[in-house]
Formats: sequence, structure tokens, C-alpha cells
Amino acid sequence: MGTAMVAGNWKMNTTPRQAAALVAEMRPHLDAVRNVVKVVCPPFVSLAPVAEALRGSTVSLGAQNMHHEESGAYTGEVSGAMLSGLCEYVILGHSERRQHFGETDDSVNLKVKAALREGLKPVLCVGEGLTAREEGRAEQVVDAQLRAGLDGVDGVSGLVVAYEPIWAIGTGRAATPDAVQAVMGSIRKTLGELYDREDAAGVSLLYGGSVNPANAAEFAGQPDVDGALVGGASLEAGSFVAIAQAISSARNPSPQA
Repeated sequence: MGTAMVAGNWKMNTTPRQAAALVAEMRPHLDAVRNVVKVVCPPFVSLAPVAEALRGSTVSLGAQNMHHEESGAYTGEVSGAMLSGLCEYVILGHSERRQHFGETDDSVNLKVKAALREGLKPVLCVGEGLTAREEGRAEQVVDAQLRAGLDGVDGVSGLVVAYEPIWAIGTGRAATPDAVQAVMGSIRKTLGELYDREDAAGVSLLYGGSVNPANAAEFAGQPDVDGALVGGASLEAGSFVAIAQAISSARNPSPQA
């Protein structure tokens, strides 16, 4: 299994002041959660104040997106070079980016390569739509996205893969743990075919899609689910902390010291 992890995707929410206040509320409780990598991903404008608020903490910082070029005439974009040193992780290929901003497997692949060049850890998002799920093609669709997103990528050191079935994101309709495990097992198998099996086994696989404190432990208890990429619930300090605690307990059944 990969390293246990919980990542909060705040999407287009919180002003810089609100973001700093939210992370300040979460920080002491997240610091107390052991054996889990904890990541928060605020909007670009809040990265600097949140980084300052997290200084000396066990909580890591991530961005929600990046451009694949290092610099240039790309008004409104942010490059990996700009993020390097400011944050550690970057979410790439989220379904909302694919749906609303026309991102493709090819453009996501360029971003993954650029992130790795800059020393950032990509959180590569994959997931099927409702039609593919109903037609029994979920694993086929996810496999194609994964292979395309990693095309030409030499190794998986630092890589995180997030499986987010599109039909479950922000709908309150979570996939069943068994269904999630089936896809996650397929992802792990594909990584093992593309890369060294030991390296592939160390990639953290996250489930995202209406994750909350009530269902987080059940997902994290699956053999190939290492944690969660959390959307709405990550904007509530108590909920996000509870999810982190649930993942810690599921992956480390013995009581925390």
C-alpha cells in the first residue's frame, strides 16, 4: 500500500484571509493526526498566506492546477516554476478542469511532466462519467486516462493518483467501497505494468467523490485505497480533521500514542 494521505481541494472558495483563518483552525488538530500525510490545496491567491500559516506544521501545501510551460505569454496562468518552493503538491487533470476548461489527456500529460521537472508531486486525477459506469466501462476509461497521463513519464516517485468518479463529485452520491476498490486495484495493476512493481506499490491512491467523516474509514479500509481527495468537506475544519482521523484509524488500527 502507498502512504496514507488526505488532501483537501478547496476549489474556488475562501479569500486569502479566510484561507489563513481556516488553516489556523485546522492546524493543531491535523498536527495531532499521525501516520497520515495531510495536504491542503487553496486557490493560487492564498498559497502564500497559507504557507506562512503552516510554517513549522506537519501539514503540506498543494496547488490546484498549473500550466505546463515554465514561462511565457499565457495571461492568467501559473507555472510549475512559480509554485516550486512555495508548495509541494499540485492537483492535475481534475474532472472540473477537463469539463469546464477543455483539458485533455494530452494536456494533463504535459503538466505531469512539467510538475515532476520542477520537483512538485502531481496528484493525477482520473475518473469515469455516469454513462461509462452504467455501461461497465469504468476500469477501461480510467486505465486509458492513467496511461495517457503518464505517457513518457520515466518514474512514479512522488506521484499520487486520485480516482474521482465524475458522477460522485459534489453530488452526495459516493461510490460503494467495493466499486472503488475494483477501480483502485486496476489502477495499481496498471502502474505495476508501466513501472517497477515495488515503486508502483508505493504510489498513494486516493478516492475522491463525496467523501465525508461517516464514510472515510470504510473507503480507507480497502486494500488499494490509501486515503482521500476531499472537496466540500475540506472547507469545514471539523469535518476535514475527522476525515484525517478516520483514515489514520483505518490504516493504523492500533491506538495513536
